[in-house]
Amino acid sequence: MRAIVVKNWVKGPADLEVKDIPVPTPRDHELLVRVDSVGANFFDILLIQGKYQIKPPFPFTPGAEFSGTVVRGSGPFKTGARVFGSTPTGAYAEYICVPHEQCFAIPSTLSFEQAAGLYITYPTSFAGLVLRARVQPNEWVLVHAAAGGVGLAAVQIAKARGCRVIAAVGSQEKFNVCRAQGAMHCVNYRDENWTQRVMEITEGKGANVVYDPVGLVEKSLKCTAWNGRIVVVGFAAGTIEKVATNRVLLKNVAVMGVHWGAYARNEPEQVPSVWRELFDMAERGHIVPVVYEPVFYGLDRTKDALKAISSRQTYGKVVVKPAESPSKL
Repeated sequence: MRAIVVKNWVKGPADLEVKDIPVPTPRDHELLVRVDSVGANFFDILLIQGKYQIKPPFPFTPGAEFSGTVVRGSGPFKTGARVFGSTPTGAYAEYICVPHEQCFAIPSTLSFEQAAGLYITYPTSFAGLVLRARVQPNEWVLVHAAAGGVGLAAVQIAKARGCRVIAAVGSQEKFNVCRAQGAMHCVNYRDENWTQRVMEITEGKGANVVYDPVGLVEKSLKCTAWNGRIVVVGFAAGTIEKVATNRVLLKNVAVMGVHWGAYARNEPEQVPSVWRELFDMAERGHIVPVVYEPVFYGLDRTKDALKAISSRQTYGKVVVKPAESPSKL
């Protein structure tokens, strides 16, 4: 089979190479899945550069999110089942072996491309908004990087919970993407007065909840409401902030983190309940993963997909398909 193979740390996506390697053999508890779609992530770039917290031994195949068809079944999944899942490495390949516990059946309402971006972004956003911030109907929710994968998931989930969503993005071109997914208002956080604009939208009260995958806590405190909650999701801006805690005190603000990947270890009882809610929302059409166009066909295009992500010009989920061209069916 063909797969991306990393034999040593590389400078960037342009250095990635596709190789022919054997199809992996699944163990008793594993599925063998023919990969249809791979969800590309910013952390894929960090992984191949040796800058991510996970450093797999060489050689390895990067890629953490995938969807596809079961070729050899295990557990509840039979041959032919449509599944999506996640694994630390291995997704940028034509086939992947993965424990059946790390896979789910694809909801009937979703395509392979949409399902490839479901495993990490949606439970992260649900946990951040519902388990941590405990959003309530009619609250103002400010979502940073709202056109990205976790951002659009947060917009959809907040909207479904009856919240009023303000989408903050880095360019005006992304306003329409966010509005189409339920955002009532959009602001450009590259504008100097964006916090003032949030205060105007909320009639001087500020956002009740701030969802931040970027690293904008310090600035967001200027437009956070009394008793507001700020959810730290990530640091896409590249630096870890130092926050003026006097503002946290004066506004009675709670700053909290969300680490969905650690729930399985620390609060395993939450995991199935979160997925039940998400699947119910998907079947009702309340959440629909947004796939960036164009979809990148062929593993050779993985470098182009990751370059697009690093340029910050993409929206939703960037998808790579190992097949060289669209199906004729």
